[in-house]
Amino acid sequence: MNTLYPIFLKTEQLEVLIVGGGYVALEKLQFLFKSSPNARVTMVSPMVRTETKDFIQDKNVQVISSRFRSRFLKNKNIVIATTDSPKVNERVYNLCRKKHILVNVADNPPLCDFYMGGIVTKGNLKIAISTNGKSPTLAKRLRQWLEAFLPEETDALLDKLYVYRNKLKGDFEQKVIAMNKLTEKLLEQDD
Repeated sequence: MNTLYPIFLKTEQLEVLIVGGGYVALEKLQFLFKSSPNARVTMVSPMVRTETKDFIQDKNVQVISSRFRSRFLKNKNIVIATTDSPKVNERVYNLCRKKHILVNVADNPPLCDFYMGGIVTKGNLKIAISTNGKSPTLAKRLRQWLEAFLPEETDALLDKLYVYRNKLKGDFEQKVIAMNKLTEKLLEQDD
């Protein structure tokens, strides 16, 4: 059973630290900026790949050319450890846990407070997919399927629903009832 609690974070209001500068760090950066183009990130690594440097060129990423030190955790909200050293990754994890900082050690589910699942985005619609850390590949395939399945007009529908919702009168409960009545037709199937 998947007991994870899905949330959507405003990463432009948080401080994210990525420890490492290799291929996995680049993958995590690409995933983060695809969903959150205004994220604020610090990357600490003695070496950063050229591909990573090219990717972060126009992004809000501060690079610190150094080995990881505990001082780099100051004022951080989320940390992603991507080094190829299990010892360093475990140290990052243990320090983050002591400081109550959310941490993800790449490809090591027991050392993760959260997973970076598949994300489907169609305009303002965003759907998160989790396999509870068991198969990121399946999450990726489901993301691809949903992206192909959802119509391009999804964002226009959301805009219309937003305008309608803002015109509704009454208290919160009355508005919920009206929105439920309107949107239940979206699930009706023709036989």
